[in-house]
Amino acid sequence: MRIKDIPWYNRPGVRLKKKGPEALSDGELFAIVIGRGNRSENAVDLSNRILKSFNFDRLAGLSFHELKAEFKDQVPAMKVVAMFEIFKRTSKLESKGFKVKIKSAEDVYNYFKDALSTKNKEHFIALFLDTKNRIIGEEVVSVGTLNSSIIHPREVFCSAIKASASSVVIVHNHPSGDCLPSKEDEEVTKMLCDAGEILGIKVLDHVIIGKDGFVGVKEKSSL
Repeated sequence: MRIKDIPWYNRPGVRLKKKGPEALSDGELFAIVIGRGNRSENAVDLSNRILKSFNFDRLAGLSFHELKAEFKDQVPAMKVVAMFEIFKRTSKLESKGFKVKIKSAEDVYNYFKDALSTKNKEHFIALFLDTKNRIIGEEVVSVGTLNSSIIHPREVFCSAIKASASSVVIVHNHPSGDCLPSKEDEEVTKMLCDAGEILGIKVLDHVIIGKDGFVGVKEKSSL
């Protein structure tokens, strides 16, 4: 079966764009990386076959020539070698203490805009920072309409405490595209700021992401 024979809504690329990479299987993610199959296998079937023989850890140890022999094609072999090299370099940066540093609401927007600006549901995310405002973790707190009745401080600060966060930035998107804060946005922000003051974990801002821009709720209000 060719990829074109798979219903369009079930194709890996379509599902990744609509549901995010976490919704895809290892084989589907790998198929997107290699980009194409061969005359007898589509990219997904080829990926699943390769992964039955080699898990990702073993694949990372194969040379270009070994991968080329498995794929019977040099193009996907080059892509896989490049992918694992990027992983190694990223890991090396992280081991040296490199982390994304948040200095403004715009930094938060740039960090999340690709993931959130096209979502058709509101995603409420807590971003955890260390004492130097470097990102040490993040968590999706809720998906759906944002209001104070479904967002509880314990959902945000329980994970922040586990991450040993010094501060928190709250982030959520407006599927309508309009990034201006609503009354509910301001109420939730105040509630979380008050809770953070008690716990000693400051809420630096609540950044709302729209289709083409962002707003920091604390900068727009008198909170």
